[in-house]
Amino acid sequence: MTQKMMVIAGRETFLIRSLLKKTEDLGIKAVFVSWEENALNNIHANWEDTSLVTFYLDTDERVPSEVLFFLIDKMTDEGGQMIVVADDADAKVLSGRIPKELLYKTFRRPLDNEAYIKTVRELFDKIGAGDFKKSILIVDDDATYLMLVREWLKEDYKVAMANSGLQAIKWLGKNKADLILLDYEMPITNGPQVLEMLRADEDTRSIPVIFLTGKGDKESVMAVVSLKPEGYFLKTIEKPELLEKLQTFFSLRK
Repeated sequence: MTQKMMVIAGRETFLIRSLLKKTEDLGIKAVFVSWEENALNNIHANWEDTSLVTFYLDTDERVPSEVLFFLIDKMTDEGGQMIVVADDADAKVLSGRIPKELLYKTFRRPLDNEAYIKTVRELFDKIGAGDFKKSILIVDDDATYLMLVREWLKEDYKVAMANSGLQAIKWLGKNKADLILLDYEMPITNGPQVLEMLRADEDTRSIPVIFLTGKGDKESVMAVVSLKPEGYFLKTIEKPELLEKLQTFFSLRK
């Protein structure tokens, strides 16, 4: 996958051209977009593969609200990080408007170019390692199904697997998950029992759980829903539908 960042500012100054060149020297594609002319159209046109957006505010410049709101929604839905370069007052305002999970770092002007480039390199190293992906734990006693779902999700999410409820509880004692996909029917400790243990533990009670079930009849579905998970997926679900539903799930929880 191409590594790419976008610098958004009022105008393309000599300093910005220098930052773009130094970023390109790292092997990271860098593009400039002005917020003065057709900003949203230009962002759309240049968005593909963008993982980092840098806002560069010069003296008396302001980021248009429609640009900021669009990017916050876009990066929340698709992933990505922001860097802000501004004076103290503007940096404080933007830092208050951008969600903390999206704002990677703030630099004050005059910009330390080397520190900025070092931060960009560090950020893309973390992106390459999957540090900013949502984490999903799949729990199922069927090894074949576990591997199948992992293959479906691994490009977009950090995926961990557990082949039993007790193994899942043990894994969660040392790791964090943004979502658990939990098999409803497992031997020894079944899905409902695992959910009960998760809800009884302060460290895991807030982790959302979506059940995986092979039974789609009304009685079976009602039994699943009565346990009040965040949802359920039938195991007959295909990859495109699963990815779409997961994206919708995380978007609604932003």
